[in-house]
Amino acid sequence: MRLVSVLRAPMSGWRERFDTGGREVARWFPGHMAKGRRERMHIPLSGRNPLLREALDIRPHLLVLNKMDLADLTHKSRILKCLEQQGLSHILFTDCLKDENIEKIVPLVTELVSNSQRYQRAENVEACMMVIGVPNVGKSSVINSLRRLHLRKGKASSVGAEPGITRAVLTKIQVCDRPLMFLLDTPGVLSPRIESVEIGLKLALCGAIRDHLVGEDVIADYLLYTLNRQQQFSYVERYGLASPCDEVETVLKGIALHLGKNRRVKVLTGTGDVTVMAPNYNAAAVDFIGSFRKGLLGKVMLD
Repeated sequence: MRLVSVLRAPMSGWRERFDTGGREVARWFPGHMAKGRRERMHIPLSGRNPLLREALDIRPHLLVLNKMDLADLTHKSRILKCLEQQGLSHILFTDCLKDENIEKIVPLVTELVSNSQRYQRAENVEACMMVIGVPNVGKSSVINSLRRLHLRKGKASSVGAEPGITRAVLTKIQVCDRPLMFLLDTPGVLSPRIESVEIGLKLALCGAIRDHLVGEDVIADYLLYTLNRQQQFSYVERYGLASPCDEVETVLKGIALHLGKNRRVKVLTGTGDVTVMAPNYNAAAVDFIGSFRKGLLGKVMLD
């Protein structure tokens, strides 16, 4: 029997709310984001970025919800209903690791363009579109998957686990020959002002904001809060902990000890400095967050 099957503590045993400690709203809007936004104010959609929604206008658009392998799809109907209430009708869940549903993108886009009289130009049969969204949602991965599927070609866009890999609007990248279709990869764009601390923490937890700007310890604490609130205790078994815990310092200490992550610390004594070994809490937090982003700690709903 798996350990996590018996770890079902009552919801009342965990924090009811996350204490932000008076922190300011997280902000991450480096120069390449601002430059990219200025260069493409005609973008159709931006992963719920309010600055770019107004540019949606009448342009054909498809909302691709990538990394579906990391999502809790038991909430799929709820997600679709919420998006439809916002006026979005063309939505597709994808997974670039397995190329799942990637083959549906070209037919859907072709249909959207053909149904739009504004884009019916007989003298030019090729289609050129932009892939846009918040950082680290797999925009470049979608382009690479399309090329792999339709052209049997390798990577054309760099990808990485951190936000900000794509730093400029690139030239046209062919992703299909029948029909002839090109895509532009673009830098991820966040609003210069995130609406609340909690929204900022959710974005940071998903990797849309660089960890060090928020703090690995803060992200780890918010992750622990979220896992416990949603009764996801697989972290206990993964890190060899005795039981679920709501104290992030205790959990990170246990993770550091389990992983053998230590650091040298100087201690001042009456007879001079003494160097001792202490748990590396930051290294533990990085591993904890990384395991979640890889889908190793269960799936949670961040609405």
